[in-house]
Amino acid sequence: MGHHSTNMRVKLPVFCLVLEAVTIILFAVFVRYDSETDANAWHQELNHSKTNADNDFYYRYASDTIRTEKRSLPNMINADFCTGAVLISFGAVLGKTSPVQLIVMTLFEVTLFGINEYIILNIVEASAKDAGGSMTIHTFGAFFGLVVSRVLYRPHLDKSRHREGSVYHSDLFAMIGTIYLWMFWPSFNSAVTAHGDDQHRTVLNTYYSLAACTMTTFAFSSLLNGCRGPISVVPDQVHIQNAALAGGVAVGTAAEMMLTPFGAMIAGALAGIISTLGYKYITPILDSKLKIQDTCGVHNLHGMPGILGAMIGSIVAFTATADVYGDGMDDVFPLIAQGKRTAHSQAMYQSLALMVALAFALFGGLFV
Repeated sequence: MGHHSTNMRVKLPVFCLVLEAVTIILFAVFVRYDSETDANAWHQELNHSKTNADNDFYYRYASDTIRTEKRSLPNMINADFCTGAVLISFGAVLGKTSPVQLIVMTLFEVTLFGINEYIILNIVEASAKDAGGSMTIHTFGAFFGLVVSRVLYRPHLDKSRHREGSVYHSDLFAMIGTIYLWMFWPSFNSAVTAHGDDQHRTVLNTYYSLAACTMTTFAFSSLLNGCRGPISVVPDQVHIQNAALAGGVAVGTAAEMMLTPFGAMIAGALAGIISTLGYKYITPILDSKLKIQDTCGVHNLHGMPGILGAMIGSIVAFTATADVYGDGMDDVFPLIAQGKRTAHSQAMYQSLALMVALAFALFGGLFV
């Protein structure tokens, strides 16, 4: 044990430093500031476009300019999304991997995430809508991590089962994290949507879904756990910390669409139900029958709600009409607006995108 600890104490710092050095070299060779950030290029653009420069905020963030130029801010947002998928996968393997294994897993997953996202959002006729990442982030990250967890399963891991439970201070800090995620999830889902009604609609749909999901989670958690005493009904802390957020996942794909407030609330309520039931019944089955130890319950918070979100996106896309969207169809479904695709076809490609995400997650996890 002492020799193993010494090796890890040497290997981990060396691996991290080498990786950091390689990253810095790659940035030095290939990465440059874009025209929004470079001092010289920025002022040259100011001189050529004085009218736009007078309105600085619009000049930087108007939706029509973001589409036509490569910008550093959208790239960083996309990198943040990629990090989210990786952290979701971490939740399935925590306690079963070493730091070096996590870093290696990250390197492979980042690559697969980029390929998967590009295929879903850009390749030929398979382009789909997924602003909040129900498919590209949550579904992919959850099932990738679950497959890796299954591959890493060892019989002796059962001996550490007594450590799986939470303690008071971990529950407290987890609840603080839940509150922050709940508050900022609408900005996460709306980060890459078009400015204006699309972004406003995404924020509102996400809030409606989260609110309905939270109420449903409290109700079903209390129902499943029964009563403590003759009056008080006590929900499970694990359910509240996790399932209350499932509503944000479930509307990720359809949040920018005309989901309607009541539709968003239905989506959130469904997400709260399946997530709470998942923690109560499905997680033990995954462990005992399939030998998948889902440490943080990512299947219940990200996996199942992610699939639900993809299905909701397909249904809402199927019902898209010019009467409902008007000129806004250009932002949400540009191919339908241009007459290159029907609403039925868009729904089919939304479903195909889910299959692509699952395929990359399952086979990618096996490969890693």
